Amino acid sequence: MISQSLTLYKLMILFMLDHLDFPLTGSQLSEFIVSKGYTSYFHFQQSLHELDDSGFIKGDTVRNTTSYTLSKQGKEAIQLFSSGIPGEIKQDILHYFDEQKFSLRKEVDVVSDYRIQDNGEYLVHMQINDRGSLLFSMDLNVVTRTQAIEICDKWNSKSDAVYQKIIDMLLL
Repeated sequence: MISQSLTLYKLMILFMLDHLDFPLTGSQLSEFIVSKGYTSYFHFQQSLHELDDSGFIKGDTVRNTTSYTLSKQGKEAIQLFSSGIPGEIKQDILHYFDEQKFSLRKEVDVVSDYRIQDNGEYLVHMQINDRGSLLFSMDLNVVTRTQAIEICDKWNSKSDAVYQKIIDMLLL
């Protein structure tokens, strides 16, 4: 029985990734599947890792956050086996996307990370993507790791304002 359930959770993950034109993070996938009561966090993680290990999805990790996309093999699998997902679950997923698509996309399109340089300072890299294309990118040198982390954390909520301010300053 648990094997059939894990198969359903895997199909749900593949279905979700197949219906968006941008990646989803593990926490975004979990937010839907676990919070809606479809499964436990443990079973969700098991399903996600098995899909990744078997090559059905591809993960890209930045600053402890992994974003997932569907591989060619995963695309073929969901096309063949999407009938294994009950219609109510498909509708629930699509309804969730209708309500949350903008915030889901922003979470994935706004990226920040930092790395230590040879001189002991930190280089913070921030970017905004739009449908897989780079819209804006900026690197900033800071002295401490604490500053780098704080800038990365604030970039997520302030990237729109920073981008708009720079555009205004350069064009007005």
